[in-house]
Amino acid sequence: MRYVYTLLAGAALLAACHTSTTADRGKADILAADLDSSARPADDFFQYANGGWIKRNPIPAEESSWGIGQLVVNENLKRLKTINLEADSAHAAKGTKQQKIGDFWHAAMDSAGIEAKGLQPLDNWFKKIDAIHDTHSLMDAMAQLDNIGASTMLSVGVSQDEKNSEVEAMHAWQGGLYLPEREYYLKTDSTSLHILHSYEALITHFLTMSGMPAATAATQAGNILALETSLAKVHRKREDLRDPYKNYNMLKAPDLYKMAPSLDLEQYFKTLGASRIDTIIVGQPEYYKALNQQVAATPLDTWKALLRFRLIDAFAEALPDAYGVEAFNFNKLLTGAKERKPRWKRVLRKEEGAMGELLGQLFVKEYFNATAKKRYEDLVEAIRDAYKHRIQQLTWMSDSTKQKALVKLAAIKKKVGYPDKWKDFSSLEVTHDNYVQNLMNANAFWVRYNINKLGKPVDRDEWDMTPQTYNAYYNPSNNEIVLPAGIFTVPGYRDEQLDDALVYGYAGASTIGHEITHGFDDEGRQFDEKGNLKSWWTKDDEQHFKERAAFIDRQFSSFVVVDTFKINGKATMGENIADLGGILLGWDAFQKTKQFKDNDSIAGLSPAQRYFLGYSLGWLMGSTQEYLRNQTLTDAHAPARFRVNGPFQNVDAFYATFNVKPGDKMYLADSLRVRIW
Repeated sequence: MRYVYTLLAGAALLAACHTSTTADRGKADILAADLDSSARPADDFFQYANGGWIKRNPIPAEESSWGIGQLVVNENLKRLKTINLEADSAHAAKGTKQQKIGDFWHAAMDSAGIEAKGLQPLDNWFKKIDAIHDTHSLMDAMAQLDNIGASTMLSVGVSQDEKNSEVEAMHAWQGGLYLPEREYYLKTDSTSLHILHSYEALITHFLTMSGMPAATAATQAGNILALETSLAKVHRKREDLRDPYKNYNMLKAPDLYKMAPSLDLEQYFKTLGASRIDTIIVGQPEYYKALNQQVAATPLDTWKALLRFRLIDAFAEALPDAYGVEAFNFNKLLTGAKERKPRWKRVLRKEEGAMGELLGQLFVKEYFNATAKKRYEDLVEAIRDAYKHRIQQLTWMSDSTKQKALVKLAAIKKKVGYPDKWKDFSSLEVTHDNYVQNLMNANAFWVRYNINKLGKPVDRDEWDMTPQTYNAYYNPSNNEIVLPAGIFTVPGYRDEQLDDALVYGYAGASTIGHEITHGFDDEGRQFDEKGNLKSWWTKDDEQHFKERAAFIDRQFSSFVVVDTFKINGKATMGENIADLGGILLGWDAFQKTKQFKDNDSIAGLSPAQRYFLGYSLGWLMGSTQEYLRNQTLTDAHAPARFRVNGPFQNVDAFYATFNVKPGDKMYLADSLRVRIW
């Protein structure tokens, strides 16, 4: 994926093929305005490109990071708020888009009504949990809670069979952890231990607030933490999850049921609505063996306490404010945010998860047109042509593998802006006065939507992101790049105010080129042009790739982010390869433009300089120390600073453009530079 987080975004889009002059733009040049002239580009290009803006814009108390992504998000949250207010006041007919949006907003913003209800919306679910008396009723309760979005211990769902992309298959993945990643349970540094103790306190508080005696709640919180820690120990590390073959284990359903009899999986799937399952692709069988043991060995009172906590936590934002405050006070340890976001922003985030594409249908009518969609489709083709030329010129790859790579490249499907076909939300029930129930209904809707794919043809037109999302992705099973409208936004600037150099760096390199390169990174390269996990490389070519990829692993593993936290070069390898590939492809495509050939400066910056600054604009971000620690432990992406400085060290054109010489901090000897694509 392009970004380290998925956020709402907008579509005041920049132009891909327009070169403006200083006079045309009529406002300060964004690239020149963001510069930190006290930093040398040859020593720290991220600071040079973005440091001026970061110094003038401290991180707001409600944020964990602050930069261009958040600016886009906040600009478009206001647009979505307007859509919701208009829908709420329209009193539209039941079943219409406006009714669902307006009633969701109304119920969620009714803070007085929510306070008055207290925990009453959860009462029936507490009774279900209290009624658990054996492992069979435990697993049935887990399935019902998973159905409404109170995630428990299993992570299952329907998606394409990695080895047969025309088939929708049931998958089972490791899960069960509340904290973002296994290392949180296993690290022994003071920061990690503080987070663990605070997590235990959160469990205690929620259980006590729900009526459990304080001493019992504290005991059960310790038991829950011990249970999750035991499961964390069998979780595979992030880098190990990048091997698609090792994480593909197709089992006949009865064999999985026998392997983990205490999980009562046949009944679990039936409760979710999947009654006929022949095979299940299990990512990490050892997790299900360990969970089976824990279900059999852990006292039911501990399981009941865990489910009670997970239920409250899942809906904390829709319960009286005291619950949301408790959840925020814990999560700020992971993010560094000092204040909660205002209610309307929190509601829009929940609404995005509940029915974001429904919002998107109204959103694109107002903020994204067909002309902009066409503009970015053309830019995709310019990047694709650049990649084709690069593959043809490779010296380390055989002709036979090159031809297959070119076939795959040509087959990559592009989805730009918004879907051609929208999802059907007619079965989603939204009430006017029950926020918790609306969230439960939405979660159950998405479970049904997913389960109903089983046994049906793959819908290759489907989008997994909304148009307003500030993100993008490559899907190896569909061999497609998906580029929502929001990812191209430069806040505060119109199309005609942005020159090609900025566009080719900001959109062409960091987004389009990045996503296309994912089809050929350490993981994506293992899928063929139809999206099947299938080897199409010669053994020698595969070895050459691994040797070259090892360079980028070593480079990024040497970067210290904060304290003793270093980037995990293996876990971030795919994103690092995609960043480097995107920069090279964007540069190749940009050199064909009129702006590059004319070589006229804008705001004292040459076209070549503006290209690299345009790419860096995509990573304009200041971050809290807590956010950086969490990102280093959990994210497949390197922090923003290293997504600029790291790949630039491997780009010869960067050295020439900014006169980088031996002795400069950004300098890498030619023999150490990464040369893949």
